[in-house]
Amino acid sequence: MADTQATVFLKAHRVAYTEHEYGYVEHGGTEVPAKALGVEEHHVVKTLVMQDEAGKPLLVLMHGDRTVSTKNLARQAGVKRIEPCRPEVAQRHSGYQVGGTSPFGTRKQLPVYLERSILDLPKIYVNGGRRGFLVGIAPAELARTLAPTLVEVALEG
Repeated sequence: MADTQATVFLKAHRVAYTEHEYGYVEHGGTEVPAKALGVEEHHVVKTLVMQDEAGKPLLVLMHGDRTVSTKNLARQAGVKRIEPCRPEVAQRHSGYQVGGTSPFGTRKQLPVYLERSILDLPKIYVNGGRRGFLVGIAPAELARTLAPTLVEVALEG
């Protein structure tokens, strides 16, 4: 399998990971890969590209079965407002196609906000840099390689 910017990053940082391919479904969310891999959707971590009121981009890593409280995130990040980026803007900031966004190896160094409870999981599955491709890693590797700000902004569903 050809390397992606994400797997190049993981190798450079000596992160042990497993590769998992699945049939990508447009707007399928994290439910599709969770079913394909036979894991709980809670263990599939989505990478969301958002921006503050000044248009400054940031990444949010969230459980697949949760949504982000942008109000709580803005408060914890010390800004007035946070909203999702439009797909073309997200792609420009991250260097990844929407649906294939990885927190690793982004085009620009972006601040990363990590839902704290993700670190409690034994293993997580996060996008490996293209649609239909996840990498399985220990959550502690997110903290080690991305130096994220830990937040508690998850909403059920």
